[in-house]
Amino acid sequence: MELIGGGLVEVRITSADVGKRVSVRYVTDSAAAGERFTDAVGVLTSWDSGVLLITRKSGEAVRIAESSLVAGKVVPPAPARRRGPSATFPELARATARAWQPVESEPLGEWTLRAADGFTRRANSALPLGDPGVPVAEALTLVREWYAARKLPAYVQTATGAEGTQELLCAELDRHGWRREVSAQVRIGALAPIGDQDADVSAVRLSRTVDEAWLGRYQRFGEPSPAVRPVLTSGPSVWFASVAGTGEVPAAIGRCVVDGRWAGFMAVEVDPAFRRRGLATTVMTALARQALDEGASAAWLQVEADNDGARALYDGMGFAVHHHYHHYRWSEA
Repeated sequence: MELIGGGLVEVRITSADVGKRVSVRYVTDSAAAGERFTDAVGVLTSWDSGVLLITRKSGEAVRIAESSLVAGKVVPPAPARRRGPSATFPELARATARAWQPVESEPLGEWTLRAADGFTRRANSALPLGDPGVPVAEALTLVREWYAARKLPAYVQTATGAEGTQELLCAELDRHGWRREVSAQVRIGALAPIGDQDADVSAVRLSRTVDEAWLGRYQRFGEPSPAVRPVLTSGPSVWFASVAGTGEVPAAIGRCVVDGRWAGFMAVEVDPAFRRRGLATTVMTALARQALDEGASAAWLQVEADNDGARALYDGMGFAVHHHYHHYRWSEA
């Protein structure tokens, strides 16, 4: 034991705590100037050969030498959000998956292998929501073979940062040569405040179908693929929003999938020439009102962590981070 800052601390974790959320303090050369220690909080995902691996809620993995530990303890799961809707990780993961469905899918135990001609990682990745029915190493081999047979890169979608998420699987993927390629936040919020915003939605056109003009504004629509329309139109109740611009291509677009109590918002995009006019808010308000009419009460969306403009917009609408999701890609290198 040691005294730090007048308090008595000790290491109260062992390798038997792998899989639990922990808080540790350790000596590091990278600490701020004049400080000896730094802290890490996350899930203890391994403790091998004198090295601890802690996965933070963002998905970042921190490797710590056992010899540098000063203090450590098991801590309870992060406290539940106190505003907006409540949601478990499995419920939300399944709702987000239903809103962006592949063209082809196949079960692997409780995992789902998904393919859509390479159109987006979400529709072309394995979704591991449970037991694959075989050891994880064998499951990952089967995943690689399934995507190789379709001439697609092999991806696995995982999540971190909430109760029941997949920090241990992330560490397993890393050990087997998979590399985290992209991460994003899954945010949730109450739906009514979005629909109640003071926005003139009279210029917003809502449609059940996606047309060429809408696709002309959609950033992800590059090379033509037969999978684009099936993926975009998949979901329990799908709506496309658009606001006319100066030409054939809309000034703003959005997509919403209503699924029970959930309304998922995607593809909210605005022509750079029309930005700072509130069009993103207007599109989301119109879609939210439609979702409220269908009985939804909660909202979700996905946004990359470095998209500062979008995060500021969603902060103002009351969205808060529920968990982080990641795509791991198999690489032979």
